Amino acid sequence: MSGSDNVRASISDALEAEVADAGHDQLSAEERIMLRNVLELRELRADDVMVPRADIVSADVNSTLGEVLAVFQKAGHSRLPVVRETLDEPIGFIHIKDILALMTKSATSGRRKKSDAEANKPIDLSKVDLGKTLAQAKVTREVLFVPPSMPAGDLLAKMQATRLHMAIVIDEYGGTDGLATIEDLVEEIVGDIEDEHDDASGPMIVPVSEGVFVADARMPLDEMQEALGDGFEVSEDVLEDVDTLGGLVFSQLGRVPVRGELVSIAGGYEIEVIDADPRRIKRVRIRKSMPADKRRGRVPGAAAAE
Repeated sequence: MSGSDNVRASISDALEAEVADAGHDQLSAEERIMLRNVLELRELRADDVMVPRADIVSADVNSTLGEVLAVFQKAGHSRLPVVRETLDEPIGFIHIKDILALMTKSATSGRRKKSDAEANKPIDLSKVDLGKTLAQAKVTREVLFVPPSMPAGDLLAKMQATRLHMAIVIDEYGGTDGLATIEDLVEEIVGDIEDEHDDASGPMIVPVSEGVFVADARMPLDEMQEALGDGFEVSEDVLEDVDTLGGLVFSQLGRVPVRGELVSIAGGYEIEVIDADPRRIKRVRIRKSMPADKRRGRVPGAAAAE
């Protein structure tokens, strides 16, 4: 075993010991998740972190600036890949700030640069030609092209070195397999990064039948207690280290669970993981634990009546 493998194994063992030594945790559940994600980053490839081809939103190089602005507004992204007719002909990417800089330059053209009076005038957007195409505007930036097998850690290092924060993942036939950004890679370590454009309007918890709920794993525990009532109990010790429903499940198991895994908690509730990936829990189903005899299709007292 190499020196780096020894260090990696030592850190992993320390995290296991931290979980086993209940009541004396020096790290929160979220901190343990991030450390594990750092260790596991070497196991991931570009195709593990990429946005699949079917979900890519792009702009055609012959689209007008007005059309591209509409795509940005609808997608809520700050960067878009630029293609020539199809996704299999990517030529770069466009950043929204480059479009805005171009528009501002056009709107302020003809002003005397050193005149305060001119500088304080409102910009004249009527000077902006939104009919100009991306090809004519010359605002497309270079993009990285990487194979699906490229290690995620190497891709992150390459993005940092080249200062190019978008990569097109190319399959063995030269077609576009997916797209990865530096945000996708960072999220593998710290979890979802949401900004003001991410849709958070949906309910965090939804009742699906009597006593059964489906909840977002990011739901704060205090809100969960409020939604379910006094029966949903979380100890003060747990609340000191864990803030979310997903963190509670992780703290009970000491690891990220697989889909379908069950966790029983105080108060007679059972949590089933219904959506998760190797780095985080996404959605869970919560219900009151059913007594063992009912799970077997029996009711209390049935044996005595036979």
